[in-house]
Amino acid sequence: MPIFDYPIEKLRDYRPPLTREPDFADFWFETLKQAASIPLKPQLEPVDYPADGLRVARATYTGWDGARIAGWYLAPAGPGPYPAIAFYHGYSGSKGAIYDYLGWASQGYAVLAADVRGQNGDSEDPSDYPGGHYQGWMSQGALDPRRYYYRGVFVDCVRALDLLATRPEVDADRLGVTGVSQGGGLTLAVAGLDRRPKVAMADVPYLCHYRRAVEVTDQRPYVEIIEYCRSHPGLEEQVFQTLSYFDAMNLAPNVACPTLVSVGLLDMVCPPSTVLAAYNHLACPKELRVYPFGVHAVYPTQWEEKLRWARRYLKG
Repeated sequence: MPIFDYPIEKLRDYRPPLTREPDFADFWFETLKQAASIPLKPQLEPVDYPADGLRVARATYTGWDGARIAGWYLAPAGPGPYPAIAFYHGYSGSKGAIYDYLGWASQGYAVLAADVRGQNGDSEDPSDYPGGHYQGWMSQGALDPRRYYYRGVFVDCVRALDLLATRPEVDADRLGVTGVSQGGGLTLAVAGLDRRPKVAMADVPYLCHYRRAVEVTDQRPYVEIIEYCRSHPGLEEQVFQTLSYFDAMNLAPNVACPTLVSVGLLDMVCPPSTVLAAYNHLACPKELRVYPFGVHAVYPTQWEEKLRWARRYLKG
């Protein structure tokens, strides 16, 4: 596979202008204010799981537009308080299996792995999205930021922190966020919308610099934007105006916590220039892990680095 994007020398300096609309800050202030008025109604249902020294539960809470968001909750069995990490998953995926989080819980973290609404997990999505859409979720409600699919997703992910903060065994002053691909983009978005995270770890993040993405890749999920615009000629600018409110690049300057980002230079799903567009707008303490022959994946060395970062910023 050839290197298809800018060379790393240019990528390190690639900092395209933000595409924020004039009401960008007001839009998110009002959205989060409205979300805060929704009763969280957290529930934890214990799960009988063969893991000594851990509590395991099926968690649910209320997200945007009344959706019940589902996830796994794990924590050490003792009283705590423990640092906690919210995990966000990749596009069209789910929270996965309890087993996926045993290593983190055994290291002394409480974990909440939430299902993104309407995707391949157990979370509901009662919202209505006008205007039609191409297959998938990227173009649902793409003509109006107030009705766009990811407005609810971003709010749901912020409210995962609300659930963690309700737990008596969790130290609400030591919260982190992490995820891969879509989950990486959601990690950056949550850290840009909420000051509670003390560390953010975003791997090969999606949801960054949409305009550049559709110029350099025809891979899913970005191709959904291309196909929607192809079938709705004349509405391209309206679509990208909507997307600008949900671009992690536009939220990156708001991130205050230390942030670790990984990128693969052969990643055709989340092209490196889109990742660096967001990374280079971060004004917080940050580090970039570049994998010259990396594709759309997270390698064992990166998971080890994430463990080190979590220890440094949530336990140090």
